[in-house]
Amino acid sequence: MMRWALAAMLIALNCGCSGTPVHIDSHVLVNPPAEASDRLIIAAVDNHMRPLMAHAASTPRGYDAIGPYGPSVRARAALHSLEVDYRLREVSAWPIEPLHMHCAVLQIPDGAERATVLAALARDTRVRLAQPLQSFSTRTTDYNDPYVGLQRGFQQMDVASAHAWSRGDGVKVAIIDTGADISHVDLASSIDRAENLVDTDSQQFRRDRHGTEVAGVIAAIANNRQGIVGVAPGARLLLFKACWQIRANADAADCNSFTLARALVAALDAHAQVINLSLAGPDDPLLSDLIREGVRRGVLFVGAASAAEPQARPGLLHQPGVIEVAASEIPAAGGAVIHAPGREILTLLPGGHYDFASGDSISTAEITGVVALLLAKNKSLSADAVFRLLQNTSVPSQASGEGNAHVDACAAVVALLGQGSCPAAREPHLAEQSDGRVALP
Repeated sequence: MMRWALAAMLIALNCGCSGTPVHIDSHVLVNPPAEASDRLIIAAVDNHMRPLMAHAASTPRGYDAIGPYGPSVRARAALHSLEVDYRLREVSAWPIEPLHMHCAVLQIPDGAERATVLAALARDTRVRLAQPLQSFSTRTTDYNDPYVGLQRGFQQMDVASAHAWSRGDGVKVAIIDTGADISHVDLASSIDRAENLVDTDSQQFRRDRHGTEVAGVIAAIANNRQGIVGVAPGARLLLFKACWQIRANADAADCNSFTLARALVAALDAHAQVINLSLAGPDDPLLSDLIREGVRRGVLFVGAASAAEPQARPGLLHQPGVIEVAASEIPAAGGAVIHAPGREILTLLPGGHYDFASGDSISTAEITGVVALLLAKNKSLSADAVFRLLQNTSVPSQASGEGNAHVDACAAVVALLGQGSCPAAREPHLAEQSDGRVALP
């Protein structure tokens, strides 16, 4: 009996279905900047720590003596000397292991021009990176008629048919956004991790709307006799709060370079397979470097585009390894963009509620869910392969002459598997070989 009890416990732990509520871990540095300011900058120095020569039985505690990654004495000294030389004041500092840097948010002195300080730091040989602390925002659109359609995107992308082949089982999806309602009856058991990188307010974390909406679209629980079904109900969610809600009961939220960088590092440390970034903002060297490091590790990134404000796109959307998404109802954004329905999509709200949401953020979440369906069948897919697969199997908008061709989840999964079929009424734009077979990426 003891053997069977132990086996059952191990199975529950491995599948993440033990029923234990998810705890919100708050990892906030000293005085985290809640808002971008003209007087705040980011600067980084090299932080190459000497590796510890550990070996079995080298210490009575075995490998436990190997400590976490932190700033070296040389890196701390370099940063301190920069503060003295340029009259800067440290707001927060943290080591970034994936980039081997020690990074800090610094306040420039009164009366100084930020551009002048950054130009001087860029010429300083001690400095590896110097940039403004920049602002980012979630991509969302208000709706006028909240009762038009019911899981419209789910139906248009034929997700139900795709579930016959894949539900995204076990794929680790990181959502870098606001917090989310981790106790929502249609979401709770899909969450493996929740971390607050903005503040220590766990109650507000649960009240945040935008992250709840995005998480619901991606992985709302299936067959639980409650509410809706996510695009990838078998995915495992990793929630990293890097954005803060601007107003109560509103979707709009802001983030900055500091909070997003910490969330990206946390997602990489958690071995996320796909990272959802339903955001928009300016070019950012630090975030771009972290995205490139993630791509090097095989992580897929899905980010929101905006046809109306192309100048507002963050640099991370303009480099290999990022799948850029726009709502299919808006005019073509131009360039390499994947489309998904983004108008009046039924999803979750905090407090166990449901409502409709619109915008590129929601379209991005839908594509992240489809990517999870594909990764569950082939975890080695590259971003380029996923993009071509989704593009080649997209279907025209149901409203003739309106919008862009959008992703067909069933057609994409079937094309990847090379077997099976989708409802005959759908006519995806498949790239075919001379023998009539679908050309796979």
